Amino acid sequence: MQGDDRDFIERANSAAEKLHGGPMTTGEIANSFALLGLQKRTEALEKFDAELRGEIDSSPHALRQRIQLMTLRK
Repeated sequence: MQGDDRDFIERANSAAEKLHGGPMTTGEIANSFALLGLQKRTEALEKFDAELRGEIDSSPHALRQRIQLMTLRK
């Protein structure tokens, strides 16, 4: 998504809320990720790594998002 400054987890939660009425857990995101093809998984992992290399501020929301992204990446 060009011009979308949300991170992967925020985009996944937004899509889940539209489809299911609520955000996804990290486990649900990982299970959904496992269903993607090799190319899409590779692209997603590259995006995760780029987000993790980016700067982070010390706000509680940013820290929480970083921890969720790190957990999902593992």
